[in-house]
Amino acid sequence: ESRASHDDGIGNCLVNLATQDELKASYRRLCMLYHPDKHRDPELKGQAERLFNLVHQAYEVLSDPQARAIYDIYGKRGLEVEGWEVVERKRTPAEIREEFERLQRERDERRLQQRTNPKGTISVGVDATDLFDHYEDDYEDMPGGGFPHIEINKMHISQSIEAPLTTTDTAILSGSLSTQNGNGGGNISLALRRVTSAKGWGELEFGAGDTHGPLFGMKIFHNLTPRCFVTAQCGMQFSSRGVRPGLSTVLARHLDKNTMGYLQWRWGAQSSMNTSIVRDTKTSHFTLALQLGIPHSFMMMSYQYKFQDEDQTKIKGSVKSGFFGTVVEYGAERKISRHSVLGATVSIGVPQGVSLKIKLNRASQTYFFPIHLTDQILPSAVFYATVGPLVFYLAVDRLIIRPYVRAQKEQDLEKQRESLASGIARKKQEAEAAVLLMQESVRRIVEAEESRMGLIILNAWYGKFVTDNSRKHERAKVIDVTVPLQCLVKDSKLILTEATKSGLPGFYDPCVGEEKSLKVLYQFRGVMHQVLSGDTEALRIPKQSHRIDTDT
Repeated sequence: ESRASHDDGIGNCLVNLATQDELKASYRRLCMLYHPDKHRDPELKGQAERLFNLVHQAYEVLSDPQARAIYDIYGKRGLEVEGWEVVERKRTPAEIREEFERLQRERDERRLQQRTNPKGTISVGVDATDLFDHYEDDYEDMPGGGFPHIEINKMHISQSIEAPLTTTDTAILSGSLSTQNGNGGGNISLALRRVTSAKGWGELEFGAGDTHGPLFGMKIFHNLTPRCFVTAQCGMQFSSRGVRPGLSTVLARHLDKNTMGYLQWRWGAQSSMNTSIVRDTKTSHFTLALQLGIPHSFMMMSYQYKFQDEDQTKIKGSVKSGFFGTVVEYGAERKISRHSVLGATVSIGVPQGVSLKIKLNRASQTYFFPIHLTDQILPSAVFYATVGPLVFYLAVDRLIIRPYVRAQKEQDLEKQRESLASGIARKKQEAEAAVLLMQESVRRIVEAEESRMGLIILNAWYGKFVTDNSRKHERAKVIDVTVPLQCLVKDSKLILTEATKSGLPGFYDPCVGEEKSLKVLYQFRGVMHQVLSGDTEALRIPKQSHRIDTDT
């Protein structure tokens, strides 16, 4: 089935028919309908000439196997890509798809030097233990002693950018600054990555800092099989105490469609062996890990549930136990705008105490705020760490985020309408002209259908319908498409394929960017029928299920 109508409506003029015979039959039918010589009125004749040329243009595209294959896959934009004139004809759709992707890659390569991939992290650690574990009354007489003392005790800032050098080589520049309790330092590094083949890449890293000294490292990645890959990384850290070498390898394998298994070995200042299983599905994410190492050995299990809602809400929990103690964490995250995700996690551990971790991801930037509440496990700290962020988020979501997102959507929709205003006006004019040109043909079709007790479209509307009581304040935006639908009736049948109906002859989009439906009231064999169909849903009438029950 041709999908040409998905982009601009040229293919809709030929009703998205699949076979060449059906294409020719529809072409002849529309030519008879829109032929300029059939209309004497000068205005109608001019409109008919424009629509006749549109039908002819559509037929030229869809009757050419190569052009039709390109148009079916990529629409009008596919035909506009430079380079098709040198492509060998009589190719299959799969070959044409490959050729299109090759031409796209060439265009992307020309823009290669203009692209970067900036990533950054800002972490601010807050010590709020005085909120729950404050000094006794003896110290309240001291200046400021009556108020809890909250301070920022550590900060970390890191940033990296990528600079493509060629189609296979990329330079990555990164740097970071850290401070804790008044002491800190920073480092900068440069990595050169080369894609050696479709199966792997290699990377060299050079770095320097004011606390650790120069660094030299190397990393490789290679796909051993379609289901298994390995990474290896080695480095040498130079300092006043000498050279500290390090080595780590990771072997990973797909255990099934959604499950990965990992084996990791690390040698150096903190040697360890780690094995983990990660299962990621549409609705959940599960991790089980075991590590044996110096100085830390632990076992960890985490689970995350993904709600299938518009805001991509996730709730998660984990438990981690080892030589250092035990830590239990639980939290949630939610998308608060198009590019932002907000999350909060409560961490309860022995001997770590209670902490609240707030994270905001904005595009490729991450803002992290770990707030240490108590050194002990206090019920009050756990309660406020759990309930406080939830109440705060609900208030901000209701008072700030939702109104902002709603206003942003309205603004984007208004901009879209303004940018398409001239095109919509033209489409509306063409649709109204097509309806006028269809009148005589529709009269003959109705007479033929009435004589055989066939399919007669009594009323048809297309656009946005308001049926929900909570949206009564919204205004319905529909157009009458009774005549265009009746014109598409053939042998007491009407068949519409899975494509937007706004490009059908006599149709246009009355509400750009909004959800649309087609409502049809029709008569078949003297019995009333009614159906409501989504904009891109296929529709076949008549159907017994559309029949209106008049017995009640």
